[in-house]
Amino acid sequence: MSLPPRCSVLIFDLGDVILTWSPVTTTSISPKVLKAILSSTIWQQYERGRISEDECYRLSGERFRLDPEEVRRTIVDARTSLRSNDGFIRFICDLQAEAQGALRIFAMSNISAPDYVNARAIPTEWGIFERVFTSAAAGMRKPDLCFFEFVLDEIKAEPSSVVFVDDNRENVLAARSLGMHGIVFDDVQRVRQSLRFFTGDPVSRGLSFLEARAGRLESVTNSGQIVVENFAQLLIWEATNKRELVNFVHHPRIWNFFREGPIFTTDEYPSDLDTTSVGLMLTQPDDHVFDSVMDEMLQYTNEDGIATTYFDSERPRTDPIVALNILRLFYSRGRGHQLSRTLEWVLGVLEHRAYLEGTRYYETAECFLFFASQLLRSSTDTRLHARLAPLLRERILEQAGAAGDALALSMRVLAGMVVGVRLERELAELLPLQCEDGGWDPSWMYKYSWTGMKIGNRGLTTAFALNAIAALRSPPQLQ
Repeated sequence: MSLPPRCSVLIFDLGDVILTWSPVTTTSISPKVLKAILSSTIWQQYERGRISEDECYRLSGERFRLDPEEVRRTIVDARTSLRSNDGFIRFICDLQAEAQGALRIFAMSNISAPDYVNARAIPTEWGIFERVFTSAAAGMRKPDLCFFEFVLDEIKAEPSSVVFVDDNRENVLAARSLGMHGIVFDDVQRVRQSLRFFTGDPVSRGLSFLEARAGRLESVTNSGQIVVENFAQLLIWEATNKRELVNFVHHPRIWNFFREGPIFTTDEYPSDLDTTSVGLMLTQPDDHVFDSVMDEMLQYTNEDGIATTYFDSERPRTDPIVALNILRLFYSRGRGHQLSRTLEWVLGVLEHRAYLEGTRYYETAECFLFFASQLLRSSTDTRLHARLAPLLRERILEQAGAAGDALALSMRVLAGMVVGVRLERELAELLPLQCEDGGWDPSWMYKYSWTGMKIGNRGLTTAFALNAIAALRSPPQLQ
């Protein structure tokens, strides 16, 4: 899948986007009536330059049973209230500067000639606009398609290279119908994020986000507390192959989830087989360490013979995703046969869809599907592939198109690639979720089972999102 084209032309509406105004006036005409006047066919004719200002006031007075002079004073008050939307304009200037001359910026407005003269008197960065197209000058107005076509012809731009921003949904729809990219100006932060999406490269932006925060990519809870832990750091390292991005406490043998001591749980928190499995595979100690730790792991199973989570016989808790990570370690070392009961259990979880609402420690179905795919990637065992791969492929196809946050979408894409499934719709959902700073929001990956507190990591979500983009950028592999 190719990424959306980087757009090189931005067209902005003036009123309620570049300029703000107030419908509250000193006259007897209410804001509601003023807005009705401004949306009337009489005013539309005035904006097209087909009737004079005096004629507009006279006809508006007749239409709304008002004194034409009162209409005039109301419009003068509205003009006086015009202000520059300075914060948003500074953002546009930043976009233009970052593009280093590769971004053309225009304005396109339904506005009468007198109102445009008044608007140009407002102090703002008018120099950012290569040209301002007005309905009065063109004799056309939005959402007339001919006005959009006129502008496109004048600026010599392909519709697919243009982003149009307007507070009126009808105008945005018209622009989209011609092949332009449309953004409704409703929430400023969302609009800024969308403009970054259309004008920047998501991969370079994501990498810049990670590099700027190297060593500070900490996890957070859904209530905002920082969780200083090892597990997400290891996964970020594995996803990016950039050790310099992460900060963890290295353990020569057995790893603990927490880096500086447990929080929101018991004061003495045991080391776990989950973090240890990932830690060993990444740090690659000598064979003696591998074998001794794995021998110790085999001592921690429950009454069903399934590998448990902790190096603590008093906590015989199981989680199928933890089990997948343990299996991954054992299969990567040619010892998968020693955990046959654990394998049968996770296959049963997959077959019967027991993972759909998450697991004891992990939040989403995609976590299970992703780590199952990682087990396949880490092993060359033909029997394992024969049993796991077809079923995993089937379950991923079932999950395709389901709603999900950025991490879930990324995990689904990455899991699909392992079994030959290209989930391009998921990428189309993932890309617009990239934040203005280049990263993706944390998404919830794991949780405290007894409190329901959720934990996520922006660095982890961003690393997975970048891998998902890279995976689908590559051409399909013949199966």
